[in-house]
Amino acid sequence: MSHPSVEKIKRESRRLRGTISEGLLDASTGSLGFQDQRTIKFHGSYQQDDRDLRDERRRQKLEPAHQFMIRIRAPGGVFTPRQWLALDRIATTWGNHSLRVTTRQTFQFHGVIKRELKATMQAINAAALDTVSACGDVNRNVLGASNPLQSDLHAQVHEWAQQLSLRFRPATRAYYEIWLDEEKVAESGVEHEPLYGETYLPRKFKIAVAVPPHNDVDVFANDLGLVAIVDGAGNLSGFNVAIGGGMGASHGIAAHYPRVGNVIGFVTPEQVFAIAEAAISVQRDLGDREERKHARFKYTIDDHGTDAIVALMQERAGVVLQPARPFRFEHNGDRFGWVEGGNGLWHLTLSLPSGRIADTPGRPLLTGMREIARVHQGEFRLTANQNVIIAGVPAAQRALIDALVAQHALDLENNAPTATARTAVACVALPTCALAMAEAERYLPGFLAALEPLLARHGLREAPILLRVSGCPNGCSRPYLAEIALVGRAPGRYNLFLGGDHRGQRLNTLYRDNVTEAQILQALEPLLARYAGDREAGERFGDFLHRSGLIELPPYPTHRQIAVELHA
Repeated sequence: MSHPSVEKIKRESRRLRGTISEGLLDASTGSLGFQDQRTIKFHGSYQQDDRDLRDERRRQKLEPAHQFMIRIRAPGGVFTPRQWLALDRIATTWGNHSLRVTTRQTFQFHGVIKRELKATMQAINAAALDTVSACGDVNRNVLGASNPLQSDLHAQVHEWAQQLSLRFRPATRAYYEIWLDEEKVAESGVEHEPLYGETYLPRKFKIAVAVPPHNDVDVFANDLGLVAIVDGAGNLSGFNVAIGGGMGASHGIAAHYPRVGNVIGFVTPEQVFAIAEAAISVQRDLGDREERKHARFKYTIDDHGTDAIVALMQERAGVVLQPARPFRFEHNGDRFGWVEGGNGLWHLTLSLPSGRIADTPGRPLLTGMREIARVHQGEFRLTANQNVIIAGVPAAQRALIDALVAQHALDLENNAPTATARTAVACVALPTCALAMAEAERYLPGFLAALEPLLARHGLREAPILLRVSGCPNGCSRPYLAEIALVGRAPGRYNLFLGGDHRGQRLNTLYRDNVTEAQILQALEPLLARYAGDREAGERFGDFLHRSGLIELPPYPTHRQIAVELHA
């Protein structure tokens, strides 16, 4: 049986309504129809099934164990304690008793079944949150530098993330009609979509806002990146604009590749919306609508040429880009522990394993964060590296927070034997992701345990080596920017990539193809030994591999490989 194309489904969805409402009422199956499975993504949800149970359910002649992942729209990743407690209740009432911090600074729930999907969505709305555009062929959750409370500049950047998200939400009222029972009006199903049109974008579109010298949002991994530029007095002058980042790839297909964004110029704050809308509209009109794997903005840029795309963006925006201004990134990680933020407030960044907040033997993370939310007076900030910041803590309350952190073993920094373990990132992968070819989140602890003896043997337990694991080449954990990356090929087998940098500006290179854990460790052993013995002071692992000639740049043209960095 052939299915209609995604483009046809979008066109005929009645502005993202489809037959979702009817499908939710069908008690004969835990699944939605094929077309509604595609349409519900625009509402922030993916239909999945528990792949651990597939074979057994097939033997029992049962349909798969269908369930839904739901992702929150939270530009900049900010939540109040009240919202945290509400999300906790949702996870324990309808989800799988865990909160998952994603690499896009938000939460997603897993394990929600169809008959409880609407109640879950309504509970999210009751917490003053929504899931609009968290998935689908639209602008996704906008990333912002992780701690806007740390300075006035960060607060401004966080506001930009909020405004960009609001500006580029779809105009359809489908979300409110289906999930919140809003009354339908005359134009329901035919609303004007001034930006997206009747078929929305060819694929997802991602925006991030970074504040040098910290690239904690991996700004060059996004379709549109904004790098905040400050003047001598510390005020926001505007943004350098980068276009064409993206992590998706395909095994063995050279035409599908990861890409870092190109810095194309500078805009003032007054020009940001115009240039961002121009980028989205150019991708809307020129993006590939025939081959979805070739539909991201990075391919549109490379197919038409950067100069042509930039010229069209300037024409549509009515903006002439100024030359890019000097900036420098020092790293793309988080700063763990306490940081003073001014006004007598402190911020504590906790390292959490793959962003999964659940109660496990010896580490009751969900309970611990719940107890903190009950007493915390500030906010919670999620990072793009799957960590949590307890932000805005009065000095007098630090001891209480520290006690709760210790009581519930919340801080991986004190529970992980290596610096690599504290900063490692992994996507969800099995058992719920339909695209996963191998384990990632569930595999990471075991791989770290196997890697630890090598690091200890060479005195590298505290060397900050960036490790990322992805269950498939689509790259949700941004593996292609890591110093060491494992990208799933099949159960128990991975591609080993090496040589990314710690600033998020250089792609890594395929080093070993389709290898087992034993082969990965065997390949890493001599490289770690050489790094330990021959590195220069402060030299990071990825940089050492390139300087020593052990790794070359990936076989992509220069404009696909190097993100421009301008030094003051």
